[in-house]
Amino acid sequence: MIKQILRKLPRKSQKSDSLDSAGNDSDNHASNSDDGVQCTNFGNKISSRLRVVKRVSSAVFPASIMAGVEAVEPNLSFNNVSNPQKPNLFISKLNLCCEGCNSSDPDKGTAEQDLKRRTLIELVDFVSSGSAKFNEAAIAAMCKMCAINLFRVFPPKYRSNSASGEADDEEPMFDPAWSNLQLVYDLFLQFISYSSLDAKLAKKYIDQPFILRLLDLFESEDPRERDCLKTILHRIYGKFTVHRPFVRKAVSNIIYTFVFETERHNGIAELLEIFGSIISGFAVPLKEEHKMFLCRVLIPLHKPKSVGVYHQQLTYCVVQFIDKDPKLANSVITGLLKYWPVTNSQKELMFISESEEILEMISMTEFQKIMVPLFRRIACCLNSFHYQVAERAHMLWNNEHVLNLIKHNRQVIFPLIFPALERNSRNHWHQTVLNLTKNTRKMLSEIDDELTLACERKLEEENSQSNEASEKRKLAWERLELAAGFEPAAANLVPPLEPATCSPWMLLLGFGQMVIEGLYLRTYVCCIEYGYSKATKVARSMYRHRMY
Repeated sequence: MIKQILRKLPRKSQKSDSLDSAGNDSDNHASNSDDGVQCTNFGNKISSRLRVVKRVSSAVFPASIMAGVEAVEPNLSFNNVSNPQKPNLFISKLNLCCEGCNSSDPDKGTAEQDLKRRTLIELVDFVSSGSAKFNEAAIAAMCKMCAINLFRVFPPKYRSNSASGEADDEEPMFDPAWSNLQLVYDLFLQFISYSSLDAKLAKKYIDQPFILRLLDLFESEDPRERDCLKTILHRIYGKFTVHRPFVRKAVSNIIYTFVFETERHNGIAELLEIFGSIISGFAVPLKEEHKMFLCRVLIPLHKPKSVGVYHQQLTYCVVQFIDKDPKLANSVITGLLKYWPVTNSQKELMFISESEEILEMISMTEFQKIMVPLFRRIACCLNSFHYQVAERAHMLWNNEHVLNLIKHNRQVIFPLIFPALERNSRNHWHQTVLNLTKNTRKMLSEIDDELTLACERKLEEENSQSNEASEKRKLAWERLELAAGFEPAAANLVPPLEPATCSPWMLLLGFGQMVIEGLYLRTYVCCIEYGYSKATKVARSMYRHRMY
């Protein structure tokens, strides 16, 4: 019975036996030698074992995986080898592409670049043919080759990210090594999109550090590279579901740094374009995590000056969120009003357009929550001296859905808008804006003529009250000048002191006297302005009989 059990146990391989025997022989040899040689042999043995352990325990691209791969000449064509040898030839060609070019010899470097380019083209054709099969060694070799050729540090930026209008005028910078980079990106994209790729096996190598390095490449100034990265990251997000929360968090950190620290990043538009398709796939009802992404990541992206570079993608993401949950429109409009520009007219035009898109999707209940602050801001836009902003604000009345919202809430909106239209008709310099103002007033009269007349009467009353207050203020100043004429304030001031003969304490006393003098004067003016007769007498008495 015991013998049967012992027969079933796995025997030690010949390789391990040979290693053990070699170790014993080396130990015996070391014992016969002197102490110095013995220490040297022992140290060599330990260092060799440590090197083996280091290779085997490599976290990203372990060399132990390549140990069983039969070496194939990389210059051979896939058509010249048998099918069992094609995976090994694939790995050999990938290892060939990992080698750098010789910069000391230009002729040799050019030949190496040509060989590398031909090899990459052959690899792309082989993967796109559909006959490739990726085992663990092939996946490790592919990720290693992409990491060596793609992951790099970009030079510092000398061009500043200015306002959106100026940023659009800058010509893009193209990478001179793009011809080879494009082939590597195409190969990696074919690899990620391969239908038979085992995602559970590939996630061991396409891990979080790999994705972070991939996200760093969005800093590239070459738009072609960012476009390839956009497609690759989207495929990774779709295939490796385990990495989805990490990708969202990593992109959020990039946007936080951009908005609140540097305001410098080249790939914000591409990242938002990826998230536009991701948001459209969110399940309803939305998770709290996704709502926080809208409030903490997307809405603050309206703050930077360079918002014009990515505003189209940003608006699409925001609209996708509101389409999933219409109640989020209130938060979005509130955020827009928080970051609404004051002096940047081009940015203001973008905000008006985005507000119109949101109003087309908003419900009546949510609209009533934000209509007062929103139309106060629109009234300011109607009075803008920048004619494009004023024109764009008037165009809101041409939108049927927005006009319907205004009609149902005209008792609140008309009093907010009518004074701005009246000021435009009197003071605006641009003829097109004057014509639009006239048409808008006519439209308001057609909607509710009585309410328009009531707003007009109320505006006239406010103007008359404002004129009365102005006249009263003017009269108060005249009375003050008259009262000051009987006893000039300068008569009771301390005589001017010569700086050379007075001490700092005397200068301080004179300054305090002038401050108290001003307080008495201010009290007197306020009493006269607001009609406090008894208080006016007291203030005048204090002013005339003041003591220091």
